[in-house]
This record gives sequence, C-alpha cells and structure tokens, in this order.
Amino acid sequence: MPSCSPDCCLLRAEIVKIFSEDGMGKVVEIPADMTARDLCQLLVYKSHCVDDNSWALVEHHPLLGLERCLEDHELVVQVQASMNSDSRFLFRKNYAKYEFFRNPLTFFPEQMVAWCQETNRTIPPSQLLQNFLATSSCPEIHGYLYVKEVGRKSWKKVYIFLRRSGLYCSTKGTSKEPRHLQFLADLDDSNIFTVTTGKKQHGAPSDYGFCIRPNKCRGELKELRMLCADDEQGRTCWMMAFRLFKYGILLYQNYKIPQQRKTLLSHFSAPVRSVSENSLVAMDFSGRIGRVIDNPVEAQSAAMEEGHAWRKRSQRMNVLGSHSPLHHSSLSSVIHIAQLWFHGRITREESHRIIHQQGQVDGLFLLRVSQSNPKAFVLTLCHQQKIKHFQILPCEEDGQIFFSLDDGSTKFTDLIQLVEFYQLNRGVLPCKLRHPCTFVAL
Repeated sequence: MPSCSPDCCLLRAEIVKIFSEDGMGKVVEIPADMTARDLCQLLVYKSHCVDDNSWALVEHHPLLGLERCLEDHELVVQVQASMNSDSRFLFRKNYAKYEFFRNPLTFFPEQMVAWCQETNRTIPPSQLLQNFLATSSCPEIHGYLYVKEVGRKSWKKVYIFLRRSGLYCSTKGTSKEPRHLQFLADLDDSNIFTVTTGKKQHGAPSDYGFCIRPNKCRGELKELRMLCADDEQGRTCWMMAFRLFKYGILLYQNYKIPQQRKTLLSHFSAPVRSVSENSLVAMDFSGRIGRVIDNPVEAQSAAMEEGHAWRKRSQRMNVLGSHSPLHHSSLSSVIHIAQLWFHGRITREESHRIIHQQGQVDGLFLLRVSQSNPKAFVLTLCHQQKIKHFQILPCEEDGQIFFSLDDGSTKFTDLIQLVEFYQLNRGVLPCKLRHPCTFVAL
C-alpha cells in the first residue's frame, strides 16, 4: 500500500473538542492547517453568533490555573499536540486582544519603556507603535515584578528587563549592566499565560499573576516562570510587550486582516446597521426630515419622550385586546432576560471574573440581578481597567414601573431601553456602554 505524501498528511482531518463557558463541549473535525482565526469563524457560523471579530480560542490548563488566547495565525492542531490530557480549548469573547493597536499612545506608562539605541533622547509617543514593530529597533520594557523562586514557595520582588532576546532580572538593584543581568526565559520557544489561581494555588502576592511556559513543558510547575504585577495595568503591559516582541509585525497583520476583509466585503454587499458607538446617534424625526441631536440634554429628553410614547402605545394595545399574555408591567420585568448582556443571578465576584476573562476594556459591561435587593438590578461596568457597579432601582410613577440608575432623574420603561440609552449617552456613568459580556452555547 503506497504511503501518503507530506502534503496529503498535512491536509488530513483532525478532531478537536471545543468548550463553551457553560462547560458544554462540541467536537469539530478540522483540517490540520486550520488557524485559530478560521476555527473561530467556523464556530461563529455554526453557533449563529454576531461576527464582530472579538471571539477567541483559549488554551486552558485547569490543573495549573493557566490560560491564554491563541494568536489568530496559530495552527490549532499544533497547539493541541502540545497540550496535556486535562487541558482544553474554550470559545470566548476577548475584546482586549488588540487593544494596544487601537490605543497605542495610552497603553504603556512612559517610565516603563526604554530604547537601547536611544540613550540620549526620548522616542516621541507617536512613533511608539512603529518602533515596537520594527525589527531594527531595540525596545526594552523594564520595571519591578514579583518572581517566584524556582523550586520554592517564596516570591521575590526584583527589577525585570524584557528585550527581544529574552527576559532578564537584575541581581543588583536596577542595574542593566551585562554582569548584573540574569537570564530568566526565552521568548521564541515559550508562550505567556494569565495565572487564574495565583494567590490560592501559587501563593502569589497579588491577583495579577502571569507566567512564561516553555512550548515543550511537560506540565510540571518547576518548568514555569511565574511572575506577578502590582496591578492589572502592569500585567496587561508586560503580557502585551511579550506578544509584540515574540510576533512583531505578524501580530499587527492579524489585527488588520478583519478590517481589510470588512472593507472588501463592503464593496459587494448592501450596507448593514452597525451597533458600534461611532454609528449610534440620537435622531429627531418630528419634522419633515430627520436630524442628528447633538445636545446631550436634548438627546436625553428625546429618549424619555420616546419611552413615554412606547408605554402609551403598549397600554393602548392592552386596552384594545392585545394578544400579548403579559401586562405591560410584567413585560417590562422580563423582557431583558433573553438579552446577551443579562446574566441573571450571578454574584459580584462572578461578574468580576467574567469581565476579567473577556478583556478589561473601557465600556465592557453586563447586567445582573442585585444580591442585596431582589427587585433591583446591577450594571457592572469596566473603565480604565477598574470594575464598577451601579444599582438600577425600580420606581413607580402614575401606576407604572420604571427603572433608573440615577435616583429617578432618568427613567426607562425597561432595561433594554436603559442599555440602549447609555450606549448613546454617558450620563452619570464614567463611559458609554460599548461591549456586552456575551456567552454562547456551542
């Protein structure tokens, strides 16, 4: 029997099992050359999700308490071959995957970045992105991190340097002299992971742990280079720098591909309504032609008038014998249940976990039932990598129930109207609602 050629073997089908957030798994047969981006596209199609280019494939190691998002160009079968029997792939939202390319000027603190070839002058912030991606430049990320000592349970705070050549620590204060630098980890043959159980499992000094794991790791803790930052911004910066140094321009190309594809498709398809914050504006259709409402106060007033008009239409329908089985007040209390951003009776801690997992970008949000007041709801919102909670209280007016998060100054007939308003207007919130925390059942 003739043996198959290398090309034939490369294209043979492989079995991959993907898990959703609810723990349910789905077996998918894929070609050996399928990338993480292509598999996400396939799962989006099969699950009837909204394709907003924020879905990611996550490599999850529950026994080690580690996880990372696969880069879009990585071959899924190759990654699976390096995983342990207890490890699994998760299909999840990750809005922060390319946040650096969207806001490069505000990403790294100025004191954290140095340029080895520019000792006498500072690189202008506008050139930050170009210098990170250019292989001819020699950027350096430096600062204090906690490092877990190999073979021991103790952690030590040391000064760290991250360069294209690898990760180093200084054995003498903040000195970067070669004789004072100790090599810690290589970038090319390793991947960087978020540590999800840092304090509990590894005795980390904070919740902002991450680690560098060699690709040929057998799953033993002694092979991991465990690190810990003081805050979320620090961890995010170090992990992003690792990815930039490891992949360079390829990472930027991964970011640009969906945008180029969207531009190409726009030439062949009819325009569709976008729900991005840039396209959502308040409109006034009371005249012969519509106009954009620029004044925030007028926009808020228009939203309230629309809500009252909707309530009157609903009441009229009920009086005239609507086929709806629910009274308006009952409908307002349950209409939000099917929304992707509503997560029901979860705890504050669980809402924090979901926000962390789906990327701590400004405007990431979810709604949940209040634990302290069963008649109220809570808006959980991320802003500047901090998670804040706003209570939504019911209030009664003229026998009708409304919802408000600013003590009744702005009232809404249901939670859907409230969310849509704050997607358009910041109001009392620190930022607009931009990205809903979403789960999907595979």
